[in-house]
Amino acid sequence: MFIAGFPAGPWGTNCYVVATGAGQECVVVDPGKDAAEGVAQVVREHGLKPVAVVATHGHLDHIWCVTPVSGAYDATAWIHSRDRHLLTDPLAGMSDDTRAMMPQLLGGAEHQWLEPDDVRTLDDASTLELAGVTFTVDHTPGHTEGSVTFRMPYDGEVSQVLFSGDLLFAGSIGRTDLPGGDHPTMLRSLRDKVLPLADDVVVLPGHGEQTSIGRERTTNPYLLELADSGEAGRVTRGL
Repeated sequence: MFIAGFPAGPWGTNCYVVATGAGQECVVVDPGKDAAEGVAQVVREHGLKPVAVVATHGHLDHIWCVTPVSGAYDATAWIHSRDRHLLTDPLAGMSDDTRAMMPQLLGGAEHQWLEPDDVRTLDDASTLELAGVTFTVDHTPGHTEGSVTFRMPYDGEVSQVLFSGDLLFAGSIGRTDLPGGDHPTMLRSLRDKVLPLADDVVVLPGHGEQTSIGRERTTNPYLLELADSGEAGRVTRGL
């Protein structure tokens, strides 16, 4: 199995490229701002062909390059139905601080958001067979209404890899004070979809370093508090 990841853009959003090996079809996960060049480099170096672009949620820092990447390779774009509208109007999910940054990010130019040619929607507990890889989709709302995680089997010493988006980070969790966010819903997603996972599951988050379920179960203050009392504090940073 082949997984390449790199941070991209002003928010350092992790973009991932997944394939069964060199010279094969691949899936691109969360191509945010400035990710298209990094995707192209990985594709060239390993002889890959992107056939799908999947988004863990519809925030701008995760979908900025969905249309350019899917268009460049004639790939299908996937997003949960509850975040589908954010491909049409990404500004609807942004914080006031991020909105204020837009003129700087765009260099003062007007920007027209274009949707991918082929968009398909995800559902909870669905299974996607993409590029020879089986992805299990879990609907994990809280950060946004349509947030999802993707789980895939992995060869070797770990049972699965989890692309957690902005649900779970190393030592933290996603914020819930943006449009579509809800803190009790976030806690329910963490309790029902994250805590039951095996300790050896590798977590590849939307921002920051990779971690594991076992590490987060024993060190993440939000998961510790959630496991003890069913509640956890709020996070209000990030996009």
